[in-house]
Amino acid sequence: MRKLSTFTFITLDGYYKGENNDISWHTHGQEEGEFSAENLKGDNTLLFGRVTYQMMAGFWSSPAAVESFPEVAEGMNKAEKLVFSKTLNTVDWKNTKLIKGDLIEEIKKLKSESGNNITILGSGSLVTQLTEHNLIDEYQIMIDPVAIGKGTALFKGITHCPELKLVNSRVFKSGVVLHIYKAIID
Repeated sequence: MRKLSTFTFITLDGYYKGENNDISWHTHGQEEGEFSAENLKGDNTLLFGRVTYQMMAGFWSSPAAVESFPEVAEGMNKAEKLVFSKTLNTVDWKNTKLIKGDLIEEIKKLKSESGNNITILGSGSLVTQLTEHNLIDEYQIMIDPVAIGKGTALFKGITHCPELKLVNSRVFKSGVVLHIYKAIID
């Protein structure tokens, strides 16, 4: 059975994106880049919603990403990727498969199959929907030391409060803090 985790960076006031999908407040340095590159070596399948997919595909496949973050760009471009969208008709980022089916049923099916573990990157809407159905096994939340006052909260609209257990933490030199929580699923 595959494990489903989420990796999301947020502000101190709980937003994973600012107004108009702004993430310019997210400025990680070398140490965070090395952490990301190391995580990508785990060969997890990456999972995106449409908005995050379009942003990630546009950046990580660019020459600027390869020049600025060569190891992370290599990992992102090599990774198997899944994108859930009802509006996209095609995807063109290398190693990406488009899934148009029911999110909950497709994730249940993917989790029951053998294969690489799955990691949701960003994609707050997916995180909220999958949290509602107890389908996320682990939450990796990287908290940037900034407050932006407006934006979209990570668990916007959630009606089910998941029970989580802190299993690890890491403080980066920049002041960014990573918390890893395991979901307690009945």
